[in-house]
Amino acid sequence: MLFTSNKNKMKLVSVVGGLVAIALLMGFKSATVKDEEAQSYIISAKNFTLLKNNLKELGATPTHELKIIDSFAVELTAEQLKSLQEKQKIKVSTNHKVELSGLGFGQRRWQPKSVVTEQVDATYVHRTNNFGGGVTIGFLDTGLDQLPGMSVDLNGRDKAWGTYDAINDTVSNYDDESSGHGTHVASIAVNSDFDSNGQIYGVAPNAAHVGIKAFDAEGKATYADVIRGIDWALQVKDQINLRVLNMSFSGPVRSSYWDDPLNRAVMKVWQAGIVVVASAGNKGSEPMTIGVPGNVPYIITVGAMTDDYTSFNYSDDKIASFSGAGPTAEGFVKPDIVAPGGHISGLMSFDSQIVTDHPEFHDGGRYFEMSGTSQAAAVVSGVVALILTDNPSLTPDQVKCRIMSSAYRGDNADGSLRYSVFQQGAGLISAYYAIASNENNCANSTIDIAKDLNDEEHYFGPANINENGSFYVEGLGQEYVWDVNDPSFVGDGMLWKTSLQDDSVWQNMATTDGMLWKTNFETDGMLWKTGFGTDGMLWKTGFVTDGMLWKTMIDINNWVEPQ
Repeated sequence: MLFTSNKNKMKLVSVVGGLVAIALLMGFKSATVKDEEAQSYIISAKNFTLLKNNLKELGATPTHELKIIDSFAVELTAEQLKSLQEKQKIKVSTNHKVELSGLGFGQRRWQPKSVVTEQVDATYVHRTNNFGGGVTIGFLDTGLDQLPGMSVDLNGRDKAWGTYDAINDTVSNYDDESSGHGTHVASIAVNSDFDSNGQIYGVAPNAAHVGIKAFDAEGKATYADVIRGIDWALQVKDQINLRVLNMSFSGPVRSSYWDDPLNRAVMKVWQAGIVVVASAGNKGSEPMTIGVPGNVPYIITVGAMTDDYTSFNYSDDKIASFSGAGPTAEGFVKPDIVAPGGHISGLMSFDSQIVTDHPEFHDGGRYFEMSGTSQAAAVVSGVVALILTDNPSLTPDQVKCRIMSSAYRGDNADGSLRYSVFQQGAGLISAYYAIASNENNCANSTIDIAKDLNDEEHYFGPANINENGSFYVEGLGQEYVWDVNDPSFVGDGMLWKTSLQDDSVWQNMATTDGMLWKTNFETDGMLWKTGFGTDGMLWKTGFVTDGMLWKTMIDINNWVEPQ
């Protein structure tokens, strides 16, 4: 299959190639319309029973029996229709196709279309018979409902490991989730159901999954419960081949990344070989709005983009306004990658708390439309499963490198960055190109997680701020300057472009020399924009006397309106 550097062209080449292949298989017969080609009609007659018998004699089986209007919908050739008209008096109408005139904001959608898999090139990976089998994804969230599409894979094999309840420290084969968030997130990654066009919903529909329940029905959890869930994942990783841990939540930053106990637990599982995928948080679009644990430099932190309700018209794609932006307090560029998160359809029980609060986004069946970096993180977790199915020997650092080095960078028509790296990271994830990549050493190679955890060395990233209050990446030129006050930075035409080269050179820029912020924040009025200036940034504001406040609450990403 041929691919060009432009995402739109790649889709066109793929479609054309597929049509050519079909034509070759059929001996080009499809190019000639047969004289006896059947067409769908709606046939009615006063003698309904006679009509039914006449259709049977013609060997025509109705597709629909429309008793309300004494009619059948049936496919007939021209010869069959003529014969039927000779047998009895009938009324004939073409079975016309109809289209909706448009769906209003938040309107219910019955049988939503699957679009995410194609937007991130997972459909091309599926055509190689890679559906993420053999990999288990852990979802540290509100639990999982075993709805159809979640219980078995495409081959009908059980893929659910059940749920570990970190709140009550129990394990069960079945969980009746109250919130809905966890099920929705997991279904984006592993749902093996099909839409009405035969398109698979899940990015990795054959991947196994396990729920790690640390959040209650309202989406709240304590640090202690979350960390206990992370610890359990580490204990069982070899038993169930848990290779990916999805964390679709974000809490306020209260310390340097290495001093946060939740972050340290996250670093432990990354060090042990589990790829951690975390959401950037829904506190955007201001700078320095990446939360915990997305501020950990080692892991894959995911921001959200939206297709603006035009699924495959990439020219109007945009970074979602709620998507958390970097840099982190330590100067690292985040998010690392972006994925669809604007208005994603996923599974959710009708009696879930989120459906109760927002019924207008439920389709009345099993699907719910929800937005957030939570959903974007789930897309990336599914892609990681595909990558590890293709090459199980990859380390977390190598997986991160391949994802970032193969992403579609969001450019303007003139080749300039449409969004800063502090908003889009390396760009939009591509499952196909990530698997095709051979890059191995472009992520985390200048930072040492063992030394970090042992408090031997801690690291700072390449971000800085100039005298105008603009963020930039040191040593990389004007292209990597984000003037947050310049509305013209985002241009008029989006081009997602990739060259299978490592454009994310900033990922491996780190130092142990301390903060690179060379501007006085107090005098320049920056005050960290996230409350660090007034809150003291470190755990020392009350945490020492309160025993680290293990009951400090952390929330799953807040509800945001679809966009």
